[in-house]
Amino acid sequence: MTEKIHARVWNEFRHEKKNPQVSGIYPHGMHEAIADGLRGHGDIEVSTAWLDQPEHGLSEAILAATDVLLWWGHMNHGDVSDEVVERVRRRVLEGMGLVVLHSGHYSKIFKALMGTTCSLKWRESTDKERLWNIAPHHPITQGISEYFEIPAEEMYGEPFGIPTPDELIFISWFTGGEVFRSGATWQRGNGRVFYFRPGHETYPTYHQPEVRHIILNAVRWARPTVSIPDGCPNAPALEPLPADAESTSRPTIGFR
Repeated sequence: MTEKIHARVWNEFRHEKKNPQVSGIYPHGMHEAIADGLRGHGDIEVSTAWLDQPEHGLSEAILAATDVLLWWGHMNHGDVSDEVVERVRRRVLEGMGLVVLHSGHYSKIFKALMGTTCSLKWRESTDKERLWNIAPHHPITQGISEYFEIPAEEMYGEPFGIPTPDELIFISWFTGGEVFRSGATWQRGNGRVFYFRPGHETYPTYHQPEVRHIILNAVRWARPTVSIPDGCPNAPALEPLPADAESTSRPTIGFR
């Protein structure tokens, strides 16, 4: 039997407590809606965490038991402690998968792993979003047709300040005419990273079947293949070395 994927959905969980429109769409929090899309699948065990928990719900022990971390953030990126960001970054480099959602593009952890601004242009209006599946061979796009549409979403537009993706798998078009690289992957150390654009808090995007299916595929794709803690060990030689190896391995330079 294949070992289960331990997925953890992280959310600020503040919009839902302050904005009645958001709480009406996500009464138990956006993290619970995202987690609901993963529940009921025998290969995945899902839990949640949020900003105002001790250590943001991401202690060393919790992260050590996490295979794939899903991240939604928006207005409170700056409240995430640098210590926790570094903890997550280290786990990704060791092999943990990371799925960054919507406005998580501006989170400390995504910018730390990308090494770029991750900036973009945006508009919260009445845009329809059409997502084109440009990599139908990819594991994340399986079960998704040539395109699908989200009736109303926040617009994100290019230029998007990210490094060139290892794989670009979705491109979005909006009613206002903009396009956006809305689904992209990177390898960072031993870990896989997937950015997926849809998911503004005032729209029911995380209830839409296609969006849930893509996130499910992404968790399965991002699961660790190895887990290698970082270190710089002093390695013994695999073969016998001559006693004078240190002196003979360096060229002698003479002056006259």
